[in-house]
Amino acid sequence: MKHVIALDVGGTGMKAALLAQDGSVLFEARRPTGRERGTDAVVAAVLGFAADLADEGRSRFGCPPLAAGVAVPGTIDEKNGIAVFSANLGWRDLPMRKLLGERLGGPDGTAVPIALGHDVRSGGLAEGRLGAGRGVDRFLFIALGTGIAGAIGIGGRIEAGAHGYGGEIGHVVVRPGGPACGCGARGCLETLASASAVSRAWAERSGDPAADAAACAVAVDAGDKRAIEVWQNAVDALADGIVLAQSLLDPATVIVGGGLAEAGDTLFTPLRAAVAERLTFQMPPKVVPAMLKDTAASLGAGLLAWDLLSMEVTA
Repeated sequence: MKHVIALDVGGTGMKAALLAQDGSVLFEARRPTGRERGTDAVVAAVLGFAADLADEGRSRFGCPPLAAGVAVPGTIDEKNGIAVFSANLGWRDLPMRKLLGERLGGPDGTAVPIALGHDVRSGGLAEGRLGAGRGVDRFLFIALGTGIAGAIGIGGRIEAGAHGYGGEIGHVVVRPGGPACGCGARGCLETLASASAVSRAWAERSGDPAADAAACAVAVDAGDKRAIEVWQNAVDALADGIVLAQSLLDPATVIVGGGLAEAGDTLFTPLRAAVAERLTFQMPPKVVPAMLKDTAASLGAGLLAWDLLSMEVTA
């Protein structure tokens, strides 16, 4: 059976699959990234995992993968296949496409086609084609994790922008003069509505240094007034960011994923209400939870690989 390798390289773990052309998963596997052993070990782990996946495909289906897609965090140069920078994984200007292509190549030295994608944009692509955005022409995908990132979906593809930074809704300033952000600005959305921001606020308010966003959500459901205030502050900031995006992009659907979205209705009920309250002339978007959970980026990487093959055929 024809298949491609789909690989998502995270800060602590890697998720992978062998993906058929229709997006169905033929095989899944996970491994630790091993970043505690240093950058060279991480790169070796990525290349080794990809090679093992190729062997798995040959064993199961009697043929090698047609291509591979890899999604990575940080800054990337998709056009040239370079992982430019990742603070978590420690690499700079890593020629990921070249390295993977050579590692997966045949005995005649022919390199396998490699697609490189940003992890959140790859996740957005998968949500758009296979998940909560399926059949939606224009959507915004927002990932609420340690930070906040996003992806703009248009016509079945993700708009990366002129410089590869499209969808960075986490760095939209929603509270001018607010908390300092790692990007250098103040009051960015991710300083107020990310899982880490909620964790910090709840730990301070509750007096428990170990308290996190999940604990805050539980306290909200229990009616704790302090937790409700912390939660609502985050919801209000997120709603402001969504309305700003609605004015600029006019998506039909806003898909919210990441760890904070695991709170379910505790997040989505007040968030939908807060967005509706802020809209004036804008058409209201549907605000829905992501469907693919932590497999989205790997699935998106596989879709990028199939897209690459399609482009090569039509070129």
